[in-house]
Amino acid sequence: MTVILGALLTVAGIVYMAGAALRRGRLSDPAPTTPDRPAPNLATPGPTLEPRRRGLGFLGLSQNWPGLLMMAVGILLLLSMAVL
Repeated sequence: MTVILGALLTVAGIVYMAGAALRRGRLSDPAPTTPDRPAPNLATPGPTLEPRRRGLGFLGLSQNWPGLLMMAVGILLLLSMAVL
């Protein structure tokens, strides 16, 4: 039972982090321009998947801590069964 719970928590953590990255918006659409925000400096004109200077905010700890916690607990449960 502990092995199943550990595996489920590990997979749930990965799915949570992937879902959180997808909820932040599409990568192919540039940010909308407003009067206080200039047009983005893109590598190519129009929508692109590779905008210049795109931050790595999706890797931040503040957004991913629940997924990382689930993965850590799952891995600990799996390792605890390997030790026994």
